[in-house]
Amino acid sequence: MLGCEEGARLRYRLTLVSGLLECLCFAGVVFGWASLAFVLKVDGYFIDLCVNVTEPNSTLLNTDCSGQDEQFSLVFTIASFLNNFLTLPNGFIFDRFGTLATRLVGISLYTTGTLLVAASSAALSYLLFPAMSLIAVGGILFLITNMQVGNLFGTHRSTIITLYNGAFDSSSAIFLIIKVLFEGGISLRLSFLVLSACSLVHVLRTIFLMPIKHIPYPVPVGYTYGTSCGTSSSYNVEEYESTQVAEPSQGAKGQREMESLPLEPEDAHQSGNAPGKETSFRSCFLSWFFLWHLLWLSVMQLRHYLFIGTLNPMLNRLANQDPTLVSQYTNAFAFTQLCGVLCAPWNGLLMDRHKGKPLPSGMTEREADLRSSVLSLFLTSLQCVLFSICATSPLLPLQYVTFILQVPWPPFWEVVWPGDVTICFSVASSVPLFRPG
Repeated sequence: MLGCEEGARLRYRLTLVSGLLECLCFAGVVFGWASLAFVLKVDGYFIDLCVNVTEPNSTLLNTDCSGQDEQFSLVFTIASFLNNFLTLPNGFIFDRFGTLATRLVGISLYTTGTLLVAASSAALSYLLFPAMSLIAVGGILFLITNMQVGNLFGTHRSTIITLYNGAFDSSSAIFLIIKVLFEGGISLRLSFLVLSACSLVHVLRTIFLMPIKHIPYPVPVGYTYGTSCGTSSSYNVEEYESTQVAEPSQGAKGQREMESLPLEPEDAHQSGNAPGKETSFRSCFLSWFFLWHLLWLSVMQLRHYLFIGTLNPMLNRLANQDPTLVSQYTNAFAFTQLCGVLCAPWNGLLMDRHKGKPLPSGMTEREADLRSSVLSLFLTSLQCVLFSICATSPLLPLQYVTFILQVPWPPFWEVVWPGDVTICFSVASSVPLFRPG
């Protein structure tokens, strides 16, 4: 039995580390668009939209590539829109069909997207539209299915969730690596073929290090997933859910014993729920508390995506079309994005700082979670304001400060709070709190 427990803990750690690497290297690469757009411009994508124009009172011809920039911005806009718009149906797929099915869908989309980029060329520039959209949606499915790994580590749950979100943001540096390799003579096609081949690793991880359905929270004693450890009394959600179909008469009992994550009366009080009572999804979704936070998040997210989508033309304008300067600032932006994985845990630590401590009299754990989020939300808002001020400045050197302010900002969105209702888009479907039926 001791060996089984040690094996389960080892599996937990392997799942955590492999999930972190998956998010760091694949999940959010689309947000490194500025680096990839630089490479695509050099390769002549949408070059037919560049026109020669004559300046007023001059006979000199200049090349106007605003049409090319608009197409690149449109590719990113569509990809980022679908990344968020499809999160709700993706969440339904995850809740309804579980981790295995969701990850297989994500792997298929991601692989198709990378193969389309590998097959694209200056003559087939419009392949970028479906390709980047598929990569974006496939990547967010990687993040959604990995977010539940935080459930395995109890009091460090929020820290791990924000760490994964930081890795998601840092993965945008993969396009910087592709840019550097391109400048070193490695073709764009070869780089994306390598990304496509990595899908085999995703499939193996899905089979051996992820559950078929979901990781519950809190994790029951002896919980395992994947291959069972002998015939011990290990908790296996997949096995239980399959018996639910065969034995519907025992559904209520099984739900209490295996999936509803039973709490003692005292624990139920601390979690903010009366015993046997669960807050409905509808009441959470329609609350003003949720809707105002959703509006706040949407405005900040729009500002962030606008900055990434227009960064390349903005740098060209501020650098007077100097490609060397543009490349230098693009690299600096990508390097700062790489630091997201280092900044993200700060927010998790802020959210988890009350964990393991006795709660004040009369305060539930959900209320404590809410109170701990105040500082995080304030810092996020302040940082957003400073970021916007610097981003609107016409001073090129000041953009270094803009890049730095942008680093910890996105991970501070991804917070699971009030009453375990997931506010952020990227966590919205990560924990199956509200199960179908």
